[in-house]
Amino acid sequence: MQEIRDAILSGDRTKETYAGLAVPESYRAVTVHKDEVDMFEGLASRDKDPRKSLHVDEVPVPELAPGEALVAVMASAINYNTVWTSIFEPVSTFGFLERYGRTSEYAKRHDLPYHVVGSDLAGVVLRTGPGVHKWKPGQEVVAHCLSVELESADGHNDTMLDPEQRIWGFETNFGGLAELAIVKTNQLMPKPDHLTWEEAASPGLVNSTAYRQLISRNGAGMKLGDTVLIWGASGGLGSYATQMALAGGATPVCVVSSPDKAEICRAMGAELVIDRNAEGYKFWKDETTQDPKEWKRLGARIRELTGGKDVDIVFEHPGRETFGASVYVARKGGTIVTCASTSGYMHEYDNRYLWMSLKRVIGSHFANYREAWEANDLISRGLIHPTLSKTYTMEDVGQAAYDVHRNLHQGKVGVLTLSPEAGLGVTNETKREQHLGAINRFRNA
Repeated sequence: MQEIRDAILSGDRTKETYAGLAVPESYRAVTVHKDEVDMFEGLASRDKDPRKSLHVDEVPVPELAPGEALVAVMASAINYNTVWTSIFEPVSTFGFLERYGRTSEYAKRHDLPYHVVGSDLAGVVLRTGPGVHKWKPGQEVVAHCLSVELESADGHNDTMLDPEQRIWGFETNFGGLAELAIVKTNQLMPKPDHLTWEEAASPGLVNSTAYRQLISRNGAGMKLGDTVLIWGASGGLGSYATQMALAGGATPVCVVSSPDKAEICRAMGAELVIDRNAEGYKFWKDETTQDPKEWKRLGARIRELTGGKDVDIVFEHPGRETFGASVYVARKGGTIVTCASTSGYMHEYDNRYLWMSLKRVIGSHFANYREAWEANDLISRGLIHPTLSKTYTMEDVGQAAYDVHRNLHQGKVGVLTLSPEAGLGVTNETKREQHLGAINRFRNA
């Protein structure tokens, strides 16, 4: 691995150099173990500790299949799906790997007693499999996390509808929290040249998810002048939704949980911010009973901030805790678009506020290749910026996942893999200098 690292650090990107590098027999990777899936049995989700279940192991390099690339990973990042994997909720990911392994000879590679996790990367292509002609060894890349087979007609209008659509590094093996990773080449995108490895790795999953959920016609289809309620507006997902709303001429109403998170939203340019903890919102009286009075109090607060306007779009991802309020506060004819349920999957809401007010609930899951490419292009053009707040070494990945699990972070949390230190990988200093304040916004929070 040292020879590969040295080649990347040298700045040489010629195809011949990387094609000539020997691929090692094994590499270091962040894993969970199949024989530990019951280790947290009986504990509440909050008490399950990723620091106990995430390991750094030496694992063998798998065979490269047609249409795939082997990437030397310089940096990756933590997403909530890695937290779910690490605490084995809502189900163990080994069930995904077992089912995938039954589909083909090449898919059998994924069904292992360990799972290499991670759904983001920035790095350099080392090898490509048979049938690949667009991507070459030596190219700097980032990867989006949609792994799709496209053998069914269902996926050819929108690849997210393919029946064999999977999230790489969560529902497949050989993910990005590792020194090497295997991806399908239709996951690859050019690395933004003004960003470091860890900055470039951090937007992938969340930026693409926010783009489809908020901007794409497959999601809310946000337009100029819309008012958008964004839950967790300073977090890994919400921070990109906030930037997109501002860049697209919409007005974000940012919901956060602390004064420092409110301040980072204002630093991004948002003017309407609700600190839900400071204002004491409690949408549930107890485990089974919601409090509609709190929905109405939130709606009144939104109208106070907006000059009497209800929100056109609710950007939902907390799930059970907030969904009843989200349905209530959307305007008549408005849209609630949801991509996750970090506080619980069994949503409850008063359907009268949905059907009688002609509102829509839209499910949104990650993004197709075109949406991911467009979202990455916004990063490359400096219209949207990374929200990286902190970077860990691979040895400390358990702590990084713990921070995300306990909501101790701002924006995104990065992880160095092959890169020996933070701050490397920039090849366009001029562009970087133009956007440096925005790039460092979350680090300076």
